[in-house]
Amino acid sequence: MSDLFKPVPWTVQNLVAAVQDGSLRLPDIQRPFVWEKVKVRDLIDSLYRGYPVGELMFWNTPGDADTKTIGTGAKTQSASAKIVDGQQRLTSLFVVLTGEPVVDDDYRRERIRIAFNPFTERFEVTNAALEKNAEWIPDISTVFASPLKARKSFIERYLVAHELNDDTEENLEAVFAKLHGLTNFTFTVIELQPTVDREKVAEIFVRINSEGVSLTQADFILTWLSVFWDEGRDQLEDFSRNSRLSPDAVEELTGKKTTWTPKNHYIAADPRKIIRVIVAVGQQRGRLRNAYNALRGRDPRTGVVVPANRDKELDLIKVAQTHALNSTNWDDFLRVLGRAGFRSKKMITSDNTVLYTYALWLIGLTRFGVDRSTLRDLMARWFFMSQTTGRYTNSPETAIEEDLARFADLPGNDSAAFAAVITSVIDTVFSPDYWTIRLPEDFVTSSTSASPAYQAYLAALNILDADLFALTEKVRDWMDPSANTVKGVEGHHLFPRAYLKTLGITNTKQVNQVGNFAPTDWATNNLISDRPPEEYWPELATARSLTGSTLANQRFWHALPEGWESLSYDEFLVARRQLMAQVVKAGFGRLADPNYQPDVPGAEPTAADEPAITDLTTIELFAAGLLHAGDLLTTADPENDTIAEITEDGLISLDEHTYDSPRRAARAIGNEQTDGWDYWIVHDDQNPRSLKELANLLPEEESAQA
Repeated sequence: MSDLFKPVPWTVQNLVAAVQDGSLRLPDIQRPFVWEKVKVRDLIDSLYRGYPVGELMFWNTPGDADTKTIGTGAKTQSASAKIVDGQQRLTSLFVVLTGEPVVDDDYRRERIRIAFNPFTERFEVTNAALEKNAEWIPDISTVFASPLKARKSFIERYLVAHELNDDTEENLEAVFAKLHGLTNFTFTVIELQPTVDREKVAEIFVRINSEGVSLTQADFILTWLSVFWDEGRDQLEDFSRNSRLSPDAVEELTGKKTTWTPKNHYIAADPRKIIRVIVAVGQQRGRLRNAYNALRGRDPRTGVVVPANRDKELDLIKVAQTHALNSTNWDDFLRVLGRAGFRSKKMITSDNTVLYTYALWLIGLTRFGVDRSTLRDLMARWFFMSQTTGRYTNSPETAIEEDLARFADLPGNDSAAFAAVITSVIDTVFSPDYWTIRLPEDFVTSSTSASPAYQAYLAALNILDADLFALTEKVRDWMDPSANTVKGVEGHHLFPRAYLKTLGITNTKQVNQVGNFAPTDWATNNLISDRPPEEYWPELATARSLTGSTLANQRFWHALPEGWESLSYDEFLVARRQLMAQVVKAGFGRLADPNYQPDVPGAEPTAADEPAITDLTTIELFAAGLLHAGDLLTTADPENDTIAEITEDGLISLDEHTYDSPRRAARAIGNEQTDGWDYWIVHDDQNPRSLKELANLLPEEESAQA
């Protein structure tokens, strides 16, 4: 027998007891409990029927360091063994037999209840219907707590509406005994001996899982980190947990003073996700398999592990992780997504687009020294391009590997070179043919949520400050993830479903083409009802006073072809897809140039369309004594607590940068829609006023541009 391990029998009862008292624990090289409830049900069913369910593997090493416990109850024993393989099965047994909640991979306390029908001997995940059904035991944990009480309670409940004969009642007794007998089911446990070190345990863990599909290369890298930098692995776990929680919730959970968390509207962080960013920034690699081999220090030619190589790669990871988990970097980057017109996770069709854009953001910031304001503009365009085209959706590791290679030979601290590469790629992807050929074709889909093109169209509407269809309310407010949901505001069919049915068009995919949707409210939808566009559109335009520039903008924003209401459905879709592509192009044009104004046929410039203040800067206000050094500026957005300050030169100081234009300062923190002069509030002598109000106090000759 190997001196590394020995097989030992463990009953389910002993396993659960060891988990419950803490003597059997989970080492931090393992992953969270992620099984679906149906898999828990299937495990219990297999045990009940005596089917083989695989071996377990423990590491016989004492001590609680670098371990996690299963369940949320207090533990009375120190660890004498740690689970190497079988976490999901053991956790399933523990929660089902004890009824104790666990913390899942979303860091929520949850009970997993399995129901059982003793007449048919079937198991199911408990639901509301089964709880009310007297033929089912809603939670089999009651049987393991006390089989006699559970059987008595079941029979009493059943007899309220049914009858039992002696034979059936005797059979029930046997079934309850068999169910409780699961505690005697015996697992074969492979016990690794105390002489096996952590690195060897990690290697065994990777090897026994590398042939399956349950683990990824990211899991292997995280396992490696647990062995060689457990503090870093803990940092990743904490960052991921906190991305789902408010500071108050984290403080309550951990008992530690917490003033910031990475919680956001775009992505729920996970160690497997964040490690992609860290590997890209630190090792300049996109393929995690290659990154893992490099971390192990394996020489690619000889296959021999060289400790010096391993230490070098770990140092790169440590530096990159420091940058990636930095609160300023994280918050600053998230503003890029808002600047690009994307308001929430609902609009993002691939987490990889967020992760890899963040990696390139960090590379531009830390390796090439691009100033944050310039970097926000560059990466907003990059994210818009990547999300619109699905750049990191198919073969994402290959795509980011190719992108990282573009920067490999550039000299460090050359911000212009970094910007040139980013701009060159964007210009190549967004060629003239893209807007007229590929993008319209990308709108040929019925999946609004999974269509990068359609989400880019909505993002463009946000960038262009567009109104909802036939309304004066803003699209961006409809999509604001922090606002209370406005009931009934969603995408509605321009050609109603019932009307299309009268034309013989009933195919769901054809009816629900994204080219048939426009964001509006239920009141508008009710007015539309089932009527054809040529009937409801003139009435709607009259009722909502859609004339002149208002009508022209509505037609532009919502890509309504000339005479669209009279077109056939197929003609309408073809024409509208082309116009939707032009709206996306216009939104990107505004990203590239904040002063860009799309050509809207029929729209006349009005005073309201023009900026209230064009060439004026805060320097003029400072020179006129309306602003003073040290004056503090806050934002008009109650959810943004950014504070800026007026410098000795009359400039706006913000995040170690200075601006003479309130608009540029507003854009620097992600506000693209509100005029910067309205956005910044100066607090002077307890009399808060917007910068626009101060500008209006300038003598007429000084405010000629107002």
